[in-house]
Amino acid sequence: MLELIYQKLSDAQFVASVLVGIAAAATAYTVAQPLLEGDSLGRRMKAVALEREKIRARERDRLSKGQAQKVTLRQQPKAYMKQVVERFKLGDWLGTETAKRQLVMAGHRGQQAETAFLFFRLVMPIGLMLVTAFYLFVLKAFEMPFILKTGSVVAAAFLGIKAPEIYLTNAIKKRQIVIRRSWPDALDLLLICVESGMSIEQAFRRVGLEVGSQCIPLAEELTLTTAELSYLAERRMAYENLGNRIGLEAVKSITTALIQAERYGTPLGQALRVLAQESRDMRMNEAEKKAAALPPKLTVPMILFYLPVLFVVIMTPALIQVFGWK
Repeated sequence: MLELIYQKLSDAQFVASVLVGIAAAATAYTVAQPLLEGDSLGRRMKAVALEREKIRARERDRLSKGQAQKVTLRQQPKAYMKQVVERFKLGDWLGTETAKRQLVMAGHRGQQAETAFLFFRLVMPIGLMLVTAFYLFVLKAFEMPFILKTGSVVAAAFLGIKAPEIYLTNAIKKRQIVIRRSWPDALDLLLICVESGMSIEQAFRRVGLEVGSQCIPLAEELTLTTAELSYLAERRMAYENLGNRIGLEAVKSITTALIQAERYGTPLGQALRVLAQESRDMRMNEAEKKAAALPPKLTVPMILFYLPVLFVVIMTPALIQVFGWK
């Protein structure tokens, strides 16, 4: 059995065929994914509504009993993940406040997300280290010195340690990009609602419903903020939580303006109008930067791909006429 595995992994044609098959499957999945997606907006909004109801039940229970009760807002973590995390006490030596904040900013909330993150922070380095050691020392797929093999195993373990953090960082950036694009429109809607006489809770609820078709993460955050405004002890905490969950400077500016208006009674409409204009200007500046960076990026592809084809198309008829080719 080991000889067969060794032969297959040593066969360059077999490895290339496997990689091509994986690439083809990934391409087919990418093309078919939009067709397989269901009503994600409805599911996300329903989940936010359920979370709001559970927050309401928790706060009512706290007020009735005089103490906070531990209420699970989301589904429980996997049993085997929870056992591993509790057995090795991963929360004490792998769990950090930075990781928890990043999980929230990436849109992963609840005990399940934290448990899964801690579990993969333990499993990923061990798994990658064992796979690399088996591939280099047992199968001996590459003829390398012992020091280089050991260094490769250590590098694989380090990559496994950083992989969950890299995943969270990428998820946060993608989520922030989506929210940043829709934030100026949400501010315009919020300004209209506030100037029409709505309370800030009703304005957040209305904007969350309207912006849901354009940006689901932003609609989720606004709906959750609406629930926190209704049931948290201080409204300032709800605004601060909104800024911390999204992590954008434009959002933090809005939350600061809302806190000042709540504390000192300053007019909110003018502040929202100015901040909405600034957000639109920032979005336009980012678009202009991308447009200005496009010509340098196209230079190398044009030299490598377009110019040779252009020369062939132009020169071939002339060469045929000069040399009399048929």
